[in-house]
Amino acid sequence: MRRGFLALVVVILPCAAFAADETTLKEVIVRDTAIKDDSFSGSLATSDTAALLSGHSGFSVYSAGGVSGLPVLRGLADDRIKIRIDGAEITSACGNHMNAPLSYIDPTQVRVANVMAGITPVSMGGDSIAGTINISSTQPVFAKTGAGILTMGDASILSRSVDNSLTTNVSGTVASDRLSLNYSGAQAQGDSYKDGNGHKVLDTLYKSSNQSVTLGAQGDGNLWILKVGEQTIPYQGFPNQYMDMTGNHGVFANLGYNGEFAWGKLEAKVYWQDTRHKMGFFTQEKPGNMPMDTHGRDIGYTFKAELPLKDGDTLRLGNEYHRFTLNDWWPPLAGSMMMGPKTYVNINDGARDRFALFAEWESKLNQQWSSLLGVRHESVKTDTGNVQDYGCGMMCAMDTAAANAFNARSHDKRDNNIDLTALFRYEPVRTASYEFGYARKTRSPNLYERYSWGAGTMAQTMIGWFGDANGYTGDIDLKPEVAHTISATADWHDAGTSAWDVKLTPFYTYVKDYIDVDPLGTYMSMAGYTKALLKFANHDAHLYGVNLVWHTPVWETPSYGSGDFKGKFDWTRGRRNDGGDLYHIMPPNLTLGLEQQLKAWTNSVELLLVAAKSDVDVRRLEDQTSGYALVNIGTRYQLSNGVSVLVGVRNLFDRNYALPLGGVNIAAASAGGQIGSLLGQGRSIDVGLKLRF
Repeated sequence: MRRGFLALVVVILPCAAFAADETTLKEVIVRDTAIKDDSFSGSLATSDTAALLSGHSGFSVYSAGGVSGLPVLRGLADDRIKIRIDGAEITSACGNHMNAPLSYIDPTQVRVANVMAGITPVSMGGDSIAGTINISSTQPVFAKTGAGILTMGDASILSRSVDNSLTTNVSGTVASDRLSLNYSGAQAQGDSYKDGNGHKVLDTLYKSSNQSVTLGAQGDGNLWILKVGEQTIPYQGFPNQYMDMTGNHGVFANLGYNGEFAWGKLEAKVYWQDTRHKMGFFTQEKPGNMPMDTHGRDIGYTFKAELPLKDGDTLRLGNEYHRFTLNDWWPPLAGSMMMGPKTYVNINDGARDRFALFAEWESKLNQQWSSLLGVRHESVKTDTGNVQDYGCGMMCAMDTAAANAFNARSHDKRDNNIDLTALFRYEPVRTASYEFGYARKTRSPNLYERYSWGAGTMAQTMIGWFGDANGYTGDIDLKPEVAHTISATADWHDAGTSAWDVKLTPFYTYVKDYIDVDPLGTYMSMAGYTKALLKFANHDAHLYGVNLVWHTPVWETPSYGSGDFKGKFDWTRGRRNDGGDLYHIMPPNLTLGLEQQLKAWTNSVELLLVAAKSDVDVRRLEDQTSGYALVNIGTRYQLSNGVSVLVGVRNLFDRNYALPLGGVNIAAASAGGQIGSLLGQGRSIDVGLKLRF
């Protein structure tokens, strides 16, 4: 299939891939990018699952820690995207979003990645305005009836020279025709990487471990899946934040059910996750001393019924609930005049409850026309308790006054949000299809946007997931964001939809009450640079752009195998309606790739072109960045005994460049350098070995 062909690039290249990821009606609404049997090789270039998805149309990544990048879809990032891992929702339990949802799964454990931007079905989630990312890890595999016990597994080891990183992964399954048991474990560790000039980019080191056990049971049209697991990150540097991660421990349980009945299908999911997170300092690459702690917990369920109607139509009905609780406190620092003697309470028993109902109707109008209509209602309630500052007298006067004002007023808020989707597909001939539609999507503020209350410079600079060195404070009265999106997709392809494909998608999104910022003032750091103090605030905004993705065969001969040319082009603009550019909008970028398959060999070369970023957010003092070009090459050899060998070189010519979405390098400034833009990785020789048994 076309999806499988494009997904192959994701898993083979040690560089960006191109994936068909637009909403599609005739293929059950969405287009999955299956990582398939070679899932480990997509991580040859990265230990960050967000970066693993960078080949998707309209997708980019905010730089953060080595395993904690923040995803961006068409200029809208992070919490504005609905992210689910094996159907469960995970919320960042950190004022800097260091433990973002995608950081809870290693790239080697990803089996299917489903990325949907813009007009997404209401059945795929709410409380988001950018789109949806669904990640699936290992699913149960069962033996054939009467075939006895099935055993299978795989192991891999991956290394990258640019940061001396090493990733290992092992997965094993034992199964009968009724029961299946799987263990999956992955560990990743890397030093601080080097830029194109051979200089160390300070505070980019990391270490992580992810383990899970999956138990599956099937019979009579019913499938039960229980997954439990644990993540441990002992340390992770964040060069564009004032703090580092000094510990993150998460445990989870996830129970799912799929059943087929005479009346239709039923899907159900119940999940729970508990996270303990610590921030501070752990390396001389960014010295300091300040402890911060958070405890977050997610619990929820989803129920979805799929009912077949006459003439091939389908009705989907569903109910979801998700509760996130958070405590965020900063213990006193012995001997400090500013950080003590009391514990600074940032979020006290914070809670965010969502209850949702949705209905969706997929209809085949005739041979050429089909449609998808959906409506979703969500009730979102947030609340938190009283707070306190460090209690350091006059040195904390601003925070003391802010805490008193915060405690003197009511904190609970309830939003009633409505989402709508209307999508139509027209297929006049077998070689062309056209989709167009409208979506209304709504997101309520997160707990930090509403309840961060600090007024002092130090307290404000501890809040923010933007990597900009600015300080932030919240606003209890923030309104939900409401995005109105219109888009159209023209898809031209061969009659078999497998040889070649060109897809063009222009889009426009107007966001009512976009959560942006109002300036409060500026401050000068101890390192001598000036940055902004900001308050989260609602302002109308709009985004627009175009995504283009294609693949086409170039040759096919016995001597040279097959060759395919593929690529993608993304262009996005984002502005506030009252003037000024939105923060961290990826500049125009073009990726061109050529892939050869010859017997057991798969070879690739890729050119990545990124324009200069000149449209920047002046309110956040965002830096401009220069354009750059990178060349990546890779090869894979598949042995007949289940062994695969991969070798790749990224940034072949060792170019030095600033990351457009990298933010500023606080670690360099702390070490006596400049506060300039965060630089990207220099040349890296990547090697990988996988054994399947």
